[in-house]
This record gives sequence, C-alpha cells and structure tokens, in this order.
Amino acid sequence: MPTLDWIGKKAVVNHHKEVPFHLLRCYPDLSVGDPESGNLLVQGDNLLALPYYAGQVK
Repeated sequence: MPTLDWIGKKAVVNHHKEVPFHLLRCYPDLSVGDPESGNLLVQGDNLLALPYYAGQVK
C-alpha cells in the first residue's frame, strides 16, 4: 500500500501529544441557550480543546 511521506513527518505525527492540557472554562455571562444541550463553542486554539473532547466530537 502506498504511503505519504514528507520531510519532517516524524516531528508532526506525534505533535498532538506535546500540547499541554488546558481545562476549558465556562463563562455563564457569555453563554446562550440551554446549558444541558451539549452544544459547545470553543474560541481559541482548537488544539487546547482536543484532548478534553477526544472521541466525543461529531
């Protein structure tokens, strides 16, 4: 099977493991709608949210 390879691939493949974990905070004064709906808008770098929501995003 063919593979895709490029210069620096080894550094990129596991980069997500190097991003520090950040707990997302809810700001009720900026929130709208039903808090139990499960909907979420993340403002900022998506890499900060990925570890927390891994496998849960549709």
